[in-house]
Amino acid sequence: MLKNIKDKIYKFFNWLYLKLVKIDDTPQKIALGFGLGVFVGILPGTGPLVALFLAFIFKVNRASALLGSLLTNTWLSFVTFILAIKIGSAIFNLSWQELEQGWISLLKEFSWQSLFKVSLLKIVLPTITGFFIVSFFLGVLTYSITLIIIKRRRKHGN
Repeated sequence: MLKNIKDKIYKFFNWLYLKLVKIDDTPQKIALGFGLGVFVGILPGTGPLVALFLAFIFKVNRASALLGSLLTNTWLSFVTFILAIKIGSAIFNLSWQELEQGWISLLKEFSWQSLFKVSLLKIVLPTITGFFIVSFFLGVLTYSITLIIIKRRRKHGN
């Protein structure tokens, strides 16, 4: 079963790699699009449409932006949630455990009324700030790695 999962993961990343290197555009535009897509895909409340819109605005590759956004949209946001809370709480000089507890209690007893009672500065703003920082660094990292891979691939013609 583990081998089957490894094979599926390998096939997925191989497919992604082949899609990226076959895009007919400059390596910089492809890498910028992919990094932008990853950045947008991690931010909660954004997604493929925002990635396409920003790719159009910044004149980077839209296909790679869409791929990056689809790769990271939603599921990676959950993975980065705790990291975003820890970074945001450190920036705002708050306890990350209290910030996490604030989100847990909000989600457990959700109502529109309780949502409006949430302190913007104590829960929402630190978390969004953390997500922005995580998204930015992962976007830059993705851009850098993608640019190196595409340039090497095109240089060696493989």
